[in-house]
Amino acid sequence: MSKEQSTVFRAWEATIRRTQAAKKRANSIFGTISIAHAEDDNDDDNDNRNLPEPYHSEKILPNGDYYTGQWYDNFPHGQGKYLWTDGCMYVGEWYKGKTMGRGRFSWPSGATYEGEFKSGYMDGIGTYTGSNGDTYRGQWVMNMKHGHGLKHFSNGDWYDGEWRRGFQEGINGKYEWKNGNHYVGEWKNGLMCGKGSFVWSNGNKFDGNWEDGLPKGNGTFKWLDGSFYVGNWSKDPSEQNGTYYPSDSSVEGLEWDPQDLYKVHLSDSQVCPGERVSVLPSQKKLAVWNSSKGGGGEKPRRMSVDGRVSVGVERAFDRMNMWEGEDNTSTAGDRGRFSDADLLGLNVDEGIPKMMPIMRLPRACKRQGETISKGHKNYELMLNLQLGIRHSVGRPAPSASLDLKASAFDPKEKVWTRFPPEGSKYTPPHQSTEFKWKDYCPLVFRTLRKLFKVDPADYMLSICGNDALRELSSPGKSGSFFYLTNDDRYMIKTMKKSEAKVLIRMLPAYYNHVRSYENTLVTKFYGLHCVKLNGTAQKKVRFIIMGNLFCSEYTIHRRFDLKGSSLGRTTDKPESEIEATTILKDLDLNFIFRLQKAWFQEFCRQVDRDCELLEQERIMDYSLLVGLHFREVSPNGDLITSGMRTPPGQTESDDGPRLSRADMDQLLLDPDMWSRIKLGINMPARAERTVRRSDCEYLLVGEPTGELYEVVMFFGIIDILQDYDISKKLEHAYKSIQYDPTSISAVDPKQYSRRFRDFLLKIFEEEI
Repeated sequence: MSKEQSTVFRAWEATIRRTQAAKKRANSIFGTISIAHAEDDNDDDNDNRNLPEPYHSEKILPNGDYYTGQWYDNFPHGQGKYLWTDGCMYVGEWYKGKTMGRGRFSWPSGATYEGEFKSGYMDGIGTYTGSNGDTYRGQWVMNMKHGHGLKHFSNGDWYDGEWRRGFQEGINGKYEWKNGNHYVGEWKNGLMCGKGSFVWSNGNKFDGNWEDGLPKGNGTFKWLDGSFYVGNWSKDPSEQNGTYYPSDSSVEGLEWDPQDLYKVHLSDSQVCPGERVSVLPSQKKLAVWNSSKGGGGEKPRRMSVDGRVSVGVERAFDRMNMWEGEDNTSTAGDRGRFSDADLLGLNVDEGIPKMMPIMRLPRACKRQGETISKGHKNYELMLNLQLGIRHSVGRPAPSASLDLKASAFDPKEKVWTRFPPEGSKYTPPHQSTEFKWKDYCPLVFRTLRKLFKVDPADYMLSICGNDALRELSSPGKSGSFFYLTNDDRYMIKTMKKSEAKVLIRMLPAYYNHVRSYENTLVTKFYGLHCVKLNGTAQKKVRFIIMGNLFCSEYTIHRRFDLKGSSLGRTTDKPESEIEATTILKDLDLNFIFRLQKAWFQEFCRQVDRDCELLEQERIMDYSLLVGLHFREVSPNGDLITSGMRTPPGQTESDDGPRLSRADMDQLLLDPDMWSRIKLGINMPARAERTVRRSDCEYLLVGEPTGELYEVVMFFGIIDILQDYDISKKLEHAYKSIQYDPTSISAVDPKQYSRRFRDFLLKIFEEEI
């Protein structure tokens, strides 16, 4: 029995026990499953007694595949050999149609994997030998090198150390080139990154910091004679500086260019990328017979070796072509039978299953925001902003080290620039009225942009190019206005003086935090500025430039702003008026999100780190902004489920990984796609639908229904500039008299942090 069949069957079990009609429908859908009678006391025991014993079988399947080995309940089970028509072959242990245990998988190219399998994946200890001669022996997780392993490359290089998601990553990894050079140190994403030592075959040595496979930062180059060069290293000559120290025996007046380290010494020491696999074992499908109980005249069902049954047309992972090249061999009969399985949304209320309404996408809407063109009330403000940004970013400045001095964070560290209409020595002429421009802590934000890998030219082009900004239709609750760049990459928010003070106060801690944790979920800040307009009012407009979390090639279908509180945390719009851009709140949330184990663990760690930062800085009232892209949608806008989760109290036949398997397969075939997936960005996940009982209207997290949807998630922590000031303390005191103190948003930062974390761990779960 495949996992998907088993999951669906268990979800339907309560219904089957109650009505004979449901029982007949289940039999028509699941031909291979024996349905127990409601009156049986020992259902599982009876089922097991009725199942045939494993026996040896040799089968030539209608599609040309060949199997010989043990057979059980219409599936390979035990020792067996399966040969596909394309030349792939698996010999080893099977468990109910899935490769499980020890086995050997071979490709037509001559590549082989011999080792442990789990739920169709290369998982455990195993050896892969590529068609080009590469060999890897070590740990695997879901088809990926993950853990300790030794790899010998066909060109003579070898690497011994830790791997993560298919790439060298960890500490003390050793890579030796065929010419005798070797590196020992830290790795990240398959490249030398962090602290490490590179030793040449002639005895020369470099000790220091590395980034993206090259020396970057502090380091020392030592010659065999004892002389050495110490300094700050960079491939950019303008950032390179250091001092040469000769030894007693070295030649005086040595002329040596530090750039030779990049141009000469490391030119023949590139890390070998290795071979890519053409198709993964978990992608291979089996042609298996329907049970005789389900009618024997139909064509064989197609099932992948990890237990996925081909049902209907396999849909594309939007814009990523995740299923490209897959073998779609399911029949029209398959699609007809499993159209009933799409109706598996059950809401069990006091033991009575009820069909839930099908979920639909919110109605489409035009692009967010109103273009600020000539005649708009904020047209001149936009021109001023663009002029100021162009001046700030384009102003020549020495290349900054990531190690900033305390003076860079001084609140007094700001630069005023006057912009007369006729222009000046430092500013261009313009058509707006005269204004003054202020940069807060310019060196810090310049370095932050560098840390976030923002290209200055692209940054200026996005904000100051020919395309106008867009103003969002209504200001936020705080009275701030929001503007979007035309390419959606950046969001500009006007802010109160108190918010600017909070940001400047917490800037040292924020900088150190985002530098230490690249997966941080807190908002990315790129610049803090002020425009002072001339005239009688002398109006000052402060604004912050941030990254737009929802800048993506995916359409964001649902948006949630989640705080973990219930008072006032619902959207006032009726369902018919909710659009894709509508921001829903805590009491509108009808999902819990299931992340793959590694991502879930990183999510928990990072939420703890981020909340500790905000708690230490006395920040509260922040929220998690979540965007969902539903990957499978019918032509009429109905959301298509990906199946049912095993109900609580029941266990799977095995504990193999289940999240987005087909998509994971394609990700593994093209490791470059991993670079697009980060914590909170482009994350494949499964959203499980929840419902709230009618008597628990203000329950934050509803009851899980088991109805699952494949989604791509975007999330991050926003609104991190509200400190627990006197106004918030008064709000807390006033609302605590009228409402449950635990339901209101304005609470002490420590309590807010604890409640926020507890809430997130209820709506995010590990996929099991």
